[in-house]
Amino acid sequence: MDVHLILRRDGMDGPRVLLSRRAGAVYAAGLWHLPSGHLDGPHEDVVDALVRETAEETGVFVDPADVRPATAIHHRSPDGGARVGFFFEVRRWHGTPRVMEPAVCDAMDWCRLDALPVPMVAYCRAGLDAYWAGARLAVHFQRPGDPIAYDPTQDRLRTVPAVGDTRSPLSETAARALTERPVDEGSGA
Repeated sequence: MDVHLILRRDGMDGPRVLLSRRAGAVYAAGLWHLPSGHLDGPHEDVVDALVRETAEETGVFVDPADVRPATAIHHRSPDGGARVGFFFEVRRWHGTPRVMEPAVCDAMDWCRLDALPVPMVAYCRAGLDAYWAGARLAVHFQRPGDPIAYDPTQDRLRTVPAVGDTRSPLSETAARALTERPVDEGSGA
């Protein structure tokens, strides 16, 4: 089980999220990803883990009352390992984000949701696409041999409709079309 921070700020050019680039001898080195991490044990819940990971990785302090659930992703990696990731949106925090763990992160930047950087971890991109599409739950099952990095030619995201939602689930292609649409600068969103 893991937690992912969608630290979001809105501006005239649309919503932006904080991303970091993994570095060193870590999984997915060189790829962009949300600040994230795993629970430290059975004593820690997902909100406490998010607050702790946020401080450790970005130097930003978040009040647990400001943490909002964004989406959950049931993910299977190309090597067959499966897990569930909880993605949380935070719009209020204290401090200025900065690289706190230079051995595993060499850059941090605010990126537009409709113009995410490449290369990016596919699982993270799936979470952001599901979030931006408004999906509360999604499945992202990669196949053996799929790259760890996001590849727009691989359609691996499937959103799961909420109770009462009669719309069809979105595929990664449909979700990507939503995330890559032009932003209306006058909307303030």
